[in-house]
Amino acid sequence: MALQCENTPVPGLLVFQPDRFGDARGFFMETFHRDKYRPFGLDREYVQDNFSHSCRGTLRGLHFQLRHPQAKLVMVLAGEVFDVAVDIRRGSPTFGKWFGMTLSGDNRKQLFIPEGFAHGFCVVSEEADFLYKCTDFYDPADDRGILWSDPDIGIRWPDGTPLLSAKDSRLPKLSEMPEDGLPAFR
Repeated sequence: MALQCENTPVPGLLVFQPDRFGDARGFFMETFHRDKYRPFGLDREYVQDNFSHSCRGTLRGLHFQLRHPQAKLVMVLAGEVFDVAVDIRRGSPTFGKWFGMTLSGDNRKQLFIPEGFAHGFCVVSEEADFLYKCTDFYDPADDRGILWSDPDIGIRWPDGTPLLSAKDSRLPKLSEMPEDGLPAFR
């Protein structure tokens, strides 16, 4: 079976289902192969991989970088999360629209999030191991975000009282962001 790719209702966000080969011993899968992803438009260079381990109810996000935008290919290695991407590109026909899906160690799906989107996830299993493949380096001085519970965006998170970092609990709503504080649609 070949790598499968699905479009989402928000153009640019793609769902991948990598090949998985298993037997009684377990399984093997390629989590990324440049030449297999390239036909779907993923011809970017990835420069940093990030790994996070989180407990049930943890919500990380909604994060983005402005001057050093990162496209991300994300997946869960163990556990389950509700993963969300929000189009925050000024002038985009889908500005403020979000897409969410379950990523898990069982379904082995991946979500590709292009530059210009805010990203976050909420852990719904006891624990989750999350892997991010990024096209630019993390820059603490360029770290930005949108409030996870912004009512104008209206994300239907699985947990209404998540565990948040102090930083994430104080992020602004999308409508409070200055125009030059958001990426432009190209």
